[in-house]
Amino acid sequence: MTDSALMRQCAQIKAAFQGDGKMRVWAKLGIALAVGILSVQAGAQATGGSEGEAFLKAVTDGDSAKAIPMAEMPGTHVINYRGYSGDTALHIVTRNREADWVGFLLNKGASPDIGDKQGDTPLMIAARIGFDTAADYMIRMGANVNLTNRRGESALIIAVQQRQPEVVSLLLKAGADPDKPDHAAGYSARDYAKRDTRNRELLRLIETVKSSRKQVAGPSIN
Repeated sequence: MTDSALMRQCAQIKAAFQGDGKMRVWAKLGIALAVGILSVQAGAQATGGSEGEAFLKAVTDGDSAKAIPMAEMPGTHVINYRGYSGDTALHIVTRNREADWVGFLLNKGASPDIGDKQGDTPLMIAARIGFDTAADYMIRMGANVNLTNRRGESALIIAVQQRQPEVVSLLLKAGADPDKPDHAAGYSARDYAKRDTRNRELLRLIETVKSSRKQVAGPSIN
């Protein structure tokens, strides 16, 4: 039950029993119970949020003395916690080109398929900046190479746009679809490669590199 639903329930209880002296005590008990549930929910959300934010700060600061114990705590959910900024820890370390952290987080269960506020997954970030080591790690750990962000861009489209041939090759071998169009212009990775007359290597890769695994279709992140 949501917080707003609980508050509506409180109001309904109060209205129903306000004029009935015999039932006022039950109304008070019902309201007290609903308010108690609200307090517990709020406390749980605050605790989880603060723990997750503390973990993201430790990762951002490179404070392994704090971050590693939090990541290794039994039953923890901080690994895939999506912060107020929209990033998970894997987004942060990928953007910072920290290969050791990328490997550590992936081995602890970090998902390479979680989108940030723009729908960009860590794999898309790796594609954008040409971080082929991280892209390789993520692909090996089962990243969905055909996911798209809010603009309909796949990691392959991004890698082609940013002229990152190493990442393009990795993605194609992993089954990335070169003919899936984006939302912005309706162009696919192949289309963008054809339009890039300054770097014919990208089109050559798309036309020659074959997938070594079964292609997986990915949904858009809306």
